[in-house]
Amino acid sequence: MVLTEKEKERINRYFNAANYLSVGQLYLKDNPLLKRPLEKKDLKKKVVGHWGTVPTQNFIYTHLNRVIKKYDLNMIYISGPGHGGNAIVSNVYLEGTYHEVYPNISENEEGLKKLFKQFSFPGGISSHVAPETPGSINEGGELGYSLAHAYGAVLDNPDLIAAVVVGDGEAETGPLATSWHCNKLINKETDGVVLPILNLNGYKIANPTILDRIPKKELFNLFDGYGYDPIYLEGKDPMTLHEKMAEALDEVVKKIKQIKSDKTLNTPKWPMIILKTPKGWTGPKMFQGAQIEGTFRAHQVPVPIDQDHMEHVDILENWLKSYHPEQIFNDDGSIKEELRELAPKGNRRMGANPYANGGLLLKELCLPDFRNYKVEVKNHGDIKAQDTKILGNYLEEVIKQNKNFRIFGPDEALSNRLNAVFDATNRQFNGKILDNDEYLSKQGQVIDSFLSEHVCEGMLEGYILTGRHGIFDTYEAFVRIVDSMTSQHAKWLKVCKQLDWRRNISSLNYLLTSHIWQQDHNGYTHQDPGFLNHIVTKKADIARIYLPPDANCLLSTCNHCIKSKNYINVIVASKHPSMQWLSMDEAINHCSKGIGIFNWASNDLGYEPDIVMACCGD
Repeated sequence: MVLTEKEKERINRYFNAANYLSVGQLYLKDNPLLKRPLEKKDLKKKVVGHWGTVPTQNFIYTHLNRVIKKYDLNMIYISGPGHGGNAIVSNVYLEGTYHEVYPNISENEEGLKKLFKQFSFPGGISSHVAPETPGSINEGGELGYSLAHAYGAVLDNPDLIAAVVVGDGEAETGPLATSWHCNKLINKETDGVVLPILNLNGYKIANPTILDRIPKKELFNLFDGYGYDPIYLEGKDPMTLHEKMAEALDEVVKKIKQIKSDKTLNTPKWPMIILKTPKGWTGPKMFQGAQIEGTFRAHQVPVPIDQDHMEHVDILENWLKSYHPEQIFNDDGSIKEELRELAPKGNRRMGANPYANGGLLLKELCLPDFRNYKVEVKNHGDIKAQDTKILGNYLEEVIKQNKNFRIFGPDEALSNRLNAVFDATNRQFNGKILDNDEYLSKQGQVIDSFLSEHVCEGMLEGYILTGRHGIFDTYEAFVRIVDSMTSQHAKWLKVCKQLDWRRNISSLNYLLTSHIWQQDHNGYTHQDPGFLNHIVTKKADIARIYLPPDANCLLSTCNHCIKSKNYINVIVASKHPSMQWLSMDEAINHCSKGIGIFNWASNDLGYEPDIVMACCGD
């Protein structure tokens, strides 16, 4: 037995506490301790949020706290299953981080009222995990990116464990389904560990999930084929499942330590957990003759109770009381000390881990003088050069001088003419490497052995959100695949600008090549400049577009972008031999202004011109 009966009882009380806080956030705005029967004024006018994923996330977070304390682990928590934000807020509140970040949310009855009221409420916080949630680097409003963010986060962080809860509905999205393969890119010596925890609760909004309806053997074979060592848990009795989960996580930590210490093991099968629990676990079992717990009906608000629907308020009251609030709270609404003791301390708390507020760890890049890589332009337009190939020479030196800078892209670093970077580094790849492969190595600062824009972008986001720097290169037509990811990051940055405690992070930098008329051999399939249309809808304090007309301008532009913070920078540049227009001094002057008149290309001689030709980029 991993747990004594006393430990199991305390863990279950902590689990109940998280569930109580999560239900309270969903429904209540007053009377948080149920000191009197619930009345109309205690309930929200309109209840908006989700319940289905919440209890199992509370269960997982509670048990991760235990192993963090037992083994002194450096761990962050990434919530994948969409709108279960109340679960994470509840746990961050229980561990004490929430009050530290938001002193107005006090750890008493008055603070509980504010905590409950603000959730999914006008002027409050969203129903999903968001930048306002301490400990988060993954916004839950759109599914599919949690695992890629986690793998990006552990790159170059050998002591970090990123625990990722993957919803079985989320697992059906393209980005997530592809992200399971990121384990082929991880170097066990230099990188950290991703611990995927698949929450197999069986349902999406209104349908069953695929992974829950296939045979267990097929499920095991799937993840074994992906290269994982799955541990399967199933149950609905919390006391029984507490023991199973404690045993599983102790086994996970043991396996991770063995893999990390075994110098002969090159392609390990990392542990993962498949946790099958009822959707809406511990909530209402039935409502008006229909089953709730364990069905799709538990996905969002399981029972319609609000100010306009008070006829079933007794269900809510009994539901809340089933968690025994008298065993959770002191009379003043503070959490009982024996429960608070179960949470880790200081930065070991997942809500307070500095890797989840990457700006705390951000170190400035040591950059070479980009002017040293210039193209000599004596006469405008007299010579040709490949702009991105020149940029590659500069990025080679950036990589040499900085171990916290990476290039991400879908199999296109060479196609985009960044050839020179491979004189300084390799493509990181932990699969089978053949003698005739090029630039593949167990360690390298280029991630482009993965043909997925979603995954490469997601890994870059995880990398910069945990305090590092990077750039994403791809064809202009194919960057449309990550339009929505860019929007999500823009929203993240917008909110972070309003949060003093969120520190500045490196900008999300795009280098787009193979654009429009430079894709004639591919025809219309590769001719789509629409990403720029997408970006110009963003505010100027978030997103910037750069269209350098030649190599010297590209050098100046890239140097500027990779030094910047809290932006989305989009650079569109030529990779084919093209005219070089400006000397380096002229390029710097032009880029500093952002727009200008090329007098050397004009013949108006001080008069009103007959024709003005407006040009962008090449």
